[in-house]
Amino acid sequence: VINVNVNGTANVLEYARINRIPVIYAGSSSAHGDLYANPYTFSKWSGEELCKLYSSVYGLPTTICRFYNVFGDGQLTEGAYCTVLGIFERQFKAGEPLTITSDGEQRRDFTDVMDIVDGLVRCGRSLLIPNEYNARVSGETFELGNGMNYSINELADAFGDYPREYIPERPGEVRESLNTDTKAYTMLGWKPTGDIIRYIKENYILDK
Repeated sequence: VINVNVNGTANVLEYARINRIPVIYAGSSSAHGDLYANPYTFSKWSGEELCKLYSSVYGLPTTICRFYNVFGDGQLTEGAYCTVLGIFERQFKAGEPLTITSDGEQRRDFTDVMDIVDGLVRCGRSLLIPNEYNARVSGETFELGNGMNYSINELADAFGDYPREYIPERPGEVRESLNTDTKAYTMLGWKPTGDIIRYIKENYILDK
């Protein structure tokens, strides 16, 4: 993960510098937690710092967009970087109990993938052409979070009367994530519309 997220980002930025191509970096809300909690968090933060370096030293237009627990069609359901809803989806479809770490009261801000795409498109357009908000987005960091959060227990509740199993807490897991920054709203006109509870009920529960 260090090689991909740090060296890979450096390679992209160097190519962009040579060819004068603006860069939008897919950051992570984990940057608000302990940067040394795990290699992923550290590597994503390091990528942000590389963007700032290239912007400062070379004048390369860069913008950072931090993602908050993205969910939606095509989400991963296997692997180390699978999200909680991806895990729940796999378990639900297999008829297995939903596994919840710790007490399930940890809270997350979840963002629909289509809202993420909308934010990236708005950001990309504004890097190239001043938008209606006259925003200068180069060098900015935008938090693409819904501004509300749910506990993991609340996600499990949305599946209805379905079995669940509590497992030990994972090291490095933050207790709460919540976007309180409105810069994406005011500078890009970004307004997320997705809701993870509604998504669960519309996609996994047959007797809606």
